[in-house]
Amino acid sequence: MQSILENLSPAQREAVTHRDGPLLILAGPGSGKTRVVTHRVAWLLEQGVAASSIVALTFTNKAADEMRTRLERLAPGSSVWIGTFHRFGAQFLRQYAPRVGLKENFSILDARDSLTLVGDVIRELGIEDLMSSPEAVARAISAAKAEALTPESYQPDRYDPMGQKMLQVYPAYARRLLAANAVDFDDLLMHVVTILREDPELRARLDERYRYLLVDEYQDTNLTQCSIARALSIDHPNLADRKSTRLKSSH
Repeated sequence: MQSILENLSPAQREAVTHRDGPLLILAGPGSGKTRVVTHRVAWLLEQGVAASSIVALTFTNKAADEMRTRLERLAPGSSVWIGTFHRFGAQFLRQYAPRVGLKENFSILDARDSLTLVGDVIRELGIEDLMSSPEAVARAISAAKAEALTPESYQPDRYDPMGQKMLQVYPAYARRLLAANAVDFDDLLMHVVTILREDPELRARLDERYRYLLVDEYQDTNLTQCSIARALSIDHPNLADRKSTRLKSSH
C-alpha cells in the first residue's frame, strides 16, 4: 500500500484513495495526471476490486500504452482493460453486432474507404452540387455521429442547405454500410450508444460488470463518448473523470 501512495501529494492521494461514487480530477500540465489515474487503478486492485471490474478509457494508443506500462510497475500481471474508446467500441461490437444488423466479422473502413463510399452515395443520389465536395459531406456525417445522431434522429435546420441534403445522403450511406457488413470509425462508438439505449437489460449487465470506469482527458469527449461513459455508470456511479486545466492542482 505504501508503495502505491508514496510520493503523492495530499490532493493526489485523496483522489487515488476515493473508493465509491463519482470523482472529478482537475489537473494542469505536468501535475501528475496520468500518475493519479494509474495509482488509483492500482489502489483499487489493492482494495480487492477485481481487475475485470475496472476499465480505463483513453483517446490515443500512446496514452493507453503509457498507462499500461505504469500500471505494470505498480501491479504486475494485472489484467485491467486499458485502451481507447474506439478499441472498446470495436470489441463491444464484435460481441453484439447482430443487435445493429451487422455480423460479427464486420469490416472497419478507414477514412479513405469511407470517403469513397460517401462519393458513391452522392453520385447514386444524383446530387450534383455535392459531387465536388464529398469531404464536406463526410465531415458532416462524422459530426452528426459525434452528437449521437442516427439517420432517423438527424434533424438539421431547415435553412441549412447542406443539412437538407444530408437528409438524403446520411441514411443512404448508413444503408450502404449495413449492406456491406461494414462500419466507419465513428460507428464504433455510435453503434455502442444505440445498443445501450435500446437494450436496458444489457446496459445494466455491463454496468454491473464494469463497476469502476476511468476516463482520461474527459474534456475531449464528444457526446457519443460521454453517452457511453454515462450509460455504464448509472447503477454503479463510480466514474472517475480526469480533465486537463490550467490549474496547478491535481484535485
